Amino acid sequence: MKSLKSISILILLFLFGFTVAAQSNREEKLNLPGDNLNLYAVMKLFQESKTLEEFERSLNAEDSKINNLDLNNDDQIDYIKVVDYVNGKDHTIVLQDPINDKENQDVAVFTVQKDANNNVQIQLIGDEALYGKDYIIEPNYADGGSVNETPNPGYTGNTRNVNGERIVETRTTYVEVGTWPLISFLFMPSYIAWHSPWYWGYYPSYWRSWHPFYWDYYYGYHSHWNHYYYGHYRPWHTYRYSHWNDYYYNSHRSYSNTVYQHRDKGMYKNTYSRPDMRQQGSADYRKRYPTQRDESKSRTTINNDNRQRSLPGANQSNERRNNPAVRNNTNMPSDRQGVRNQGSRSSETRPAVRSSENRPAQRSGVNTRTERQSNNKPAVRTENRRNEVKSQAPGRSSESKKSERSRDTKPERR
Repeated sequence: MKSLKSISILILLFLFGFTVAAQSNREEKLNLPGDNLNLYAVMKLFQESKTLEEFERSLNAEDSKINNLDLNNDDQIDYIKVVDYVNGKDHTIVLQDPINDKENQDVAVFTVQKDANNNVQIQLIGDEALYGKDYIIEPNYADGGSVNETPNPGYTGNTRNVNGERIVETRTTYVEVGTWPLISFLFMPSYIAWHSPWYWGYYPSYWRSWHPFYWDYYYGYHSHWNHYYYGHYRPWHTYRYSHWNDYYYNSHRSYSNTVYQHRDKGMYKNTYSRPDMRQQGSADYRKRYPTQRDESKSRTTINNDNRQRSLPGANQSNERRNNPAVRNNTNMPSDRQGVRNQGSRSSETRPAVRSSENRPAQRSGVNTRTERQSNNKPAVRTENRRNEVKSQAPGRSSESKKSERSRDTKPERR
């Protein structure tokens, strides 16, 4: 009898360990449209923003490489607008994609609620059309549960494995979350609920669409932040906002039949067709941040504290303009000629109209889904050399001329 009990216990322990491992080593992708908007990156951007207007602008910045959604399948990145529905002291902040002139699709929703003791609970929920049912992430709260729960006395460590990588968890409290700049802004007495003024075909003048990246390029780039994403945020299994169903889901949620039809027909699957682009995405991250240590590869145990403020966002959007090494890199998307200069990059809000007949100029670069072949023959600067040869004295040796020609003939940087 004792041996039978021992065997039963061993089987249960094995099954429990298998379940935990399966949960920790999650799939890299969902095979759903939401794969092209990393909600961990969105949560971090929210944490670092000061206002919802700033958050919306940063979310749609090309240089941040966060928004990679093309839900209407027109080979152009969609603009994501932000709308805050206020219910008493609760905020339901919706990220919404204008699919066409008649349909909007909710992408994800922040729920933010604050109690009398300044405890703040925040969750980011992906819409079921893009992420499946109950895709929820939140900060790594120290108590592991609701405000009224006590820490788990059986918890003995702060590390976990995600996709075979050992991640150090950085815990936070409900009071600390309340000090995030944007959350402090939401609960100011003077706050007026933000409703983005933009809609289909009517966008801010500083914004222009671009070709979406293949998913593997997008993942390869963001994978360098996984130690931070999974160290500070976690998936969760329940909705903390008690009015999720009656206030948001049944009253305010917007969904597009076009998105459901495209998803069911497999029209979003083309983004997974270039697994070879993962290395290029990773390489472009290293070129953009050459001084950043890739701690997820160099160490088994990772300290996340020193990486908190370094996620690429709109505050770094001038990098490509000011750094020729980034702007002229053929592995990065090239700037569209003439289009970027049409709108101001200041805080002006003059609208820019985007229509299907007036698309931005096509971009080159193999890391986008629309590929173009480029001429790889180097251009040679010979005009100055020809003028110089004409002025040379007749006694000049042929070998010295050959030496100078080899120095002057350099391939142009592409």
